[in-house]
Amino acid sequence: SPEEKKLISNRLNRISGQINGINKMIENDAYCNDVLVQLSAVKNSIKSLSSHILENHLYMCVARDLENGDFDAIDELISLFKRFNQ
Repeated sequence: SPEEKKLISNRLNRISGQINGINKMIENDAYCNDVLVQLSAVKNSIKSLSSHILENHLYMCVARDLENGDFDAIDELISLFKRFNQ
């Protein structure tokens, strides 16, 4: 939906801002520990967004495919979970 796209876009823009901030920290010779803390924050933001998108994928795309008799969606989902959990 347009609302969901906007939400995802906003979150990606925030993550992009975090990365830009880390780049500035590097340029300004910030303390390594501070950079690592910010990198961890970006990692958590990406993980949270990934989980959000995965949840929506399950409720929307996978549910639709199963309702339409496309059981290949299950194999795709298993592959996705394997990749997601690495």
